[in-house]
Amino acid sequence: MPRQGYYMSDVFCLFVISSHFLHAEFVSSYILSNGASLRPVGGRGSDLWGSSRGRVNGECSMLSQYPLHRRKIFESLFIGSTLLSTSPSLITNAATRDPKTGILLPSVGEIESSLPKEWDENDNPFTSAGVSSFSRLDSSPDAIFYAEPRFVEHVDAQAVEAMTSYISDRLLHSGDSVLDLCSSWTSHIRLSSSLKLTRVAGLGMNSKELEANPALTEWAVLDLNAEKKVILPYEDESFDVVMCQLSIDYLIHPLEVMGEAARVLKHGGTIAILFSNRLFLTKAIGLWTGSDDVEHTYTVGSYLHYCDGGFTDIKAEDLSKRQQKGKNEVIVGDPLYVVTARKK
Repeated sequence: MPRQGYYMSDVFCLFVISSHFLHAEFVSSYILSNGASLRPVGGRGSDLWGSSRGRVNGECSMLSQYPLHRRKIFESLFIGSTLLSTSPSLITNAATRDPKTGILLPSVGEIESSLPKEWDENDNPFTSAGVSSFSRLDSSPDAIFYAEPRFVEHVDAQAVEAMTSYISDRLLHSGDSVLDLCSSWTSHIRLSSSLKLTRVAGLGMNSKELEANPALTEWAVLDLNAEKKVILPYEDESFDVVMCQLSIDYLIHPLEVMGEAARVLKHGGTIAILFSNRLFLTKAIGLWTGSDDVEHTYTVGSYLHYCDGGFTDIKAEDLSKRQQKGKNEVIVGDPLYVVTARKK
């Protein structure tokens, strides 16, 4: 699984109604770029396309023009028997919309409040989940898609800095042993004398990317989507921290992967799932592409709670850069969020 990011170009709306999904995915905010790569409506200029930030062909921004109601509509993604409604009544009132791109973005505090304080064991949304919820437009083996290395960042520079600062200054501590799930050529760990990690294991899809990662003390190639019975190549309780950056939306067996993450995490250890709204559209699961960032947050929190991994204290945080616009503080650039939990 890769790190994520991308865009589209020109002004042509695309409906993606995938016949292999039991539910139809309505992607109203995507546009076709001369039959080639994709970029968001009202793209922010040349910095999004072929810039030194290094976006990758095939990635795009999640532009949720027609998001779902928070909780019940989220669950309806699993039912999948009807087309998602495009009625204005489904638009989330608590969020703000970027006037240039049409992207629906969460308001201040909305991400943090998207997870319940107490989880209902009888309200597990995955018990009724069909195969379509975790299907993808491109169902070919991931080893083919990720065969060539991509030495680029998949979110913009300020999101990269926010991710690096969060991981290096807040998440990790000297003496920690760390597992970087879905790793690549960078783990966004700021190497310094003040942060001395005992072990940093990288698990990814491309050996050339992993070899180039200066933070890793060891690495292994493993396709987490190849088999439903996922087994991570590590002993029980091996790590103080498990992190997954910009890749959770590609996992077709997320509960199994999170369960394995819990197995290799020490008691009292922390798991951190970081994500944005940049992605390879054809490789993201249907459950993700039909939702906005608040639903994404609830989805990730649900993965951690309902994976039977013994996770507790599940929290979400908005790490995005914001600036004042009128009465609101709105996200500028690529958003960034994290969901964390602690193993009992």
